[in-house]
Amino acid sequence: MEFKKNWWKYLGGLLILYSIIAGLLMKVPELPIIRESIRNLFFHVCMWFAMIAIMGVSAVQSIMYLRNMKRETDIAASEAAFTGLLFGFLGITTGMIWANFTWGTPWTNDPQLNGAAVSILIYLAYAVLRSSIDEEQKRARISAVYNVFAFVLFIVFVGVLPRMAAASIHPGKGGNPALGATSLDSMMRLVFYPAIIGWIIVAIIIWNIRRRLKMAQMAQMEMEEE
Repeated sequence: MEFKKNWWKYLGGLLILYSIIAGLLMKVPELPIIRESIRNLFFHVCMWFAMIAIMGVSAVQSIMYLRNMKRETDIAASEAAFTGLLFGFLGITTGMIWANFTWGTPWTNDPQLNGAAVSILIYLAYAVLRSSIDEEQKRARISAVYNVFAFVLFIVFVGVLPRMAAASIHPGKGGNPALGATSLDSMMRLVFYPAIIGWIIVAIIIWNIRRRLKMAQMAQMEMEEE
């Protein structure tokens, strides 16, 4: 019964385990500039996919809160955003490691990197906003509106503006090979896509744990006040 209820969690764990083992052991194509560091694709890029997915969940929960004004919806939105921040930091960190091995420096004046950094700052400001307002309903309303606009800006900074840039150290620009049919071959796709699904599932699991813990803490505080 427990397995049937939580089968997707076990699936996520198996996909992550598979992507780690296969990602480190499989044969990868010989690429200029990137070379063997292309294996970080299975980790770095997947962190950003997980962040985008869970930040999308957070934005949807904020929209729902503006409609139903329920505390649990506000908590779901905020904990999803904080979970997304975790994956954002993991994405930044794995990206800096990749850049240091490939280009000799962990950070350059690159539109993709700058957009990612600005996005992280936007959501850090969301966390500061929530901690600066004491009144619960007011905090929830203001942060919900901010969160919706934050997600829009996030997509612009990491998905739209970098694609419009004339040069970038990221694949597809500035003479770097794109992650297309030649560099991301069929064998790599067999690892890359499961890794994306696996990390998104892990993000959802972490979000659910954080959400339940926060609800339990709120309930405990109310019992103590009574």
